[in-house]
Amino acid sequence: MYTLLVILHIMASLVLILIVLLQAGKGADMGAAFGGSSQTVFGSSGAGTFLGKMTAGIAILFMCTSLLLTYTASHRSSSLMERTRVPFTEQKLPPASPNAATQPVIPPVAPVSK
Repeated sequence: MYTLLVILHIMASLVLILIVLLQAGKGADMGAAFGGSSQTVFGSSGAGTFLGKMTAGIAILFMCTSLLLTYTASHRSSSLMERTRVPFTEQKLPPASPNAATQPVIPPVAPVSK
């Protein structure tokens, strides 16, 4: 499920990039406004184009997949310790002497040869 959601999210982002790049810029109409064009610059543009409607739909899909990925990532186990289920075995320690806390532990030193 998670892998399918990631693939859908990547595909939506790529399609969204392509659709936005295919659209004609709104700045082209600004230059025509000073040349005496009959089109209005800041008026209503009429019905939305197919690419405009597709951009809105893919953008909504992209936002929904982003929210779902965030939700699933927050509820997934991301800790390595939680994922590995190694059986725990108890180790038996040798019995400690009563003076063990007061005696320092000195590691053995190997003799130095000259």
